[in-house]
This record gives sequence, structure tokens and C-alpha cells, in this order.
Amino acid sequence: MLRTRKGFTLIELLIVVVIIGILAAIAIPKFANTKSKAYITAMKSDLRNLVTAEEAFFSDSSKYTATVSQLKYQNSSGTNAPTISTGAGYWYATNSHTQLSGMTCGIGINTTNPTVGTTAAEGEPACK
Repeated sequence: MLRTRKGFTLIELLIVVVIIGILAAIAIPKFANTKSKAYITAMKSDLRNLVTAEEAFFSDSSKYTATVSQLKYQNSSGTNAPTISTGAGYWYATNSHTQLSGMTCGIGINTTNPTVGTTAAEGEPACK
């Protein structure tokens, strides 16, 4: 009487494990930068919101302010409060994220972007 054995052999299981390992080795590096990209996007979004708040303040008082508390502005979680500098008819701001060391984003209105100089368009946030 012959019995047929049901199940997988060791070789078959090893081949499946190797294939899963290869797929993981390909996928992990593609998702490694996802967090840093999200942090940069949060900083840029905060700067765009700051433009709206600063221009609303200008509409009410005919001047720009360097004081964040005077604006109706709330920064995102993990994003540091922006540093705003104003002058006669212009302003620029920079911000950073608590999880990204050495990365700063900036935006300029009626002046050049403080982080990348003249390569960014008017009111366009840019990072370096």
C-alpha cells in the first residue's frame, strides 16, 4: 500500500523564501524616502498657507508682519514655526521640520527665495 504524501518539500519552501526576499529587496529602497518626501511636502504646504495668512494680514493693515502670532496661521505637526523677515513691500520666510536635519524650505514675496536665490518663482516654496 503506497501512501501519497501531501505538502511541500524543503526545496520548494526555500525557493519561495528566496523569491520573497528578492521582492522585498527591490521594494524597500523605493519606499525608504517616503517619509522625508512627506516632511518636505508638509513644510511647503505650511509656507503656502503662510502666504495666504500674510496676504490677508496685508489686506487688513497695509503692511506685512514678522510676528506669526498676529497671523491666522497654524503650522503642521512636526514643522517648526516659520521665521519671517519683512521689509518695505516684501517679505520672506523659512521653516524646517523636526525630523529632517539640515533641510530648510523658504518662500519669498516681492523678493527672491531665501533658500535657493533667484531660481524659484515668485511665491513658490523651495527647499535645500
